[in-house]
Amino acid sequence: MQKVLITGGTGLIGKHLCVFLKTKGYEVRLLSRNQNLNSEYETFIWNIDKQIIDEKAFENLDYIIHLAGAGIADKRWSKKRKEEIVRSRIQSTELLYKTVKKLQTPLKAFISSSAIGYYGAISSDTIFKEDDKAGDDFISNVCQLWEKAAFQFQQESIRTVAIRTGIVLSKKGGALSKMKTPIVTPIGSGKQYMPWIHMNDLCEIYRKALEDINMTGVYNGVAPEHQTNASFSKLLAKFINRPFLSIAIPAFILKILFGEMAAILIYGSRISSQKIQDVGFSFTYPKFDDALKNLNQNEI
Repeated sequence: MQKVLITGGTGLIGKHLCVFLKTKGYEVRLLSRNQNLNSEYETFIWNIDKQIIDEKAFENLDYIIHLAGAGIADKRWSKKRKEEIVRSRIQSTELLYKTVKKLQTPLKAFISSSAIGYYGAISSDTIFKEDDKAGDDFISNVCQLWEKAAFQFQQESIRTVAIRTGIVLSKKGGALSKMKTPIVTPIGSGKQYMPWIHMNDLCEIYRKALEDINMTGVYNGVAPEHQTNASFSKLLAKFINRPFLSIAIPAFILKILFGEMAAILIYGSRISSQKIQDVGFSFTYPKFDDALKNLNQNEI
């Protein structure tokens, strides 16, 4: 049985990925700040700030999936919060790398999360591909540092993959839950794009990254269909049976409420999924309405 160590296993993606991989026959282990004796997965303790980690987690290990990191949109971006967002990603990756190198763990692959924020919080005519240049704002800088830390594993001849994820559609939690307001409205201009992906498809991308030895480097984890904020909101309102108001929430109100973080809501460009499809990945939910239909029924 292949053994996978997952960080960030209690987060939105992590919870689903643990269940998904277990059903596919993987032995799932977790790295956590707290010991959960009731967890169905073997859990090992680490402390990123103190750079402490239980080395037993790496015994006979085949893969690491690294999802840990402070939530980008959980809190307003104060100076302290920005430092936490960066530190939680970079120091955690550094600790994993240092431990793998020290123990000479013969990993088959290191798979890291990243984000489409790499390309910058902008609205552009460009359909961004993996080899396009990075943006120059805060989130873009975070993603660049994040990926740079992850690809250190290549120095140990370990196949390394980073998944630049868009908005993840899940029945419980995540963006959809926050958008299920009594009246659904667009935000900002409504013309900004919202690259999205169904949770099941994202889990399948991670599984492919584990199993496909030809996968290496960066891949965009987004569905092939492009939706603007307005079209996204209108379809969502239809499927959750809520009124849709075409009058958008003005950008200046979002800036007052969220400060600098409002940029990730106000701006957005199309992101290409061609590279992941070129390596043989087929989306189960390539269209937004099909994804919503499924989420209204069941998930994973």
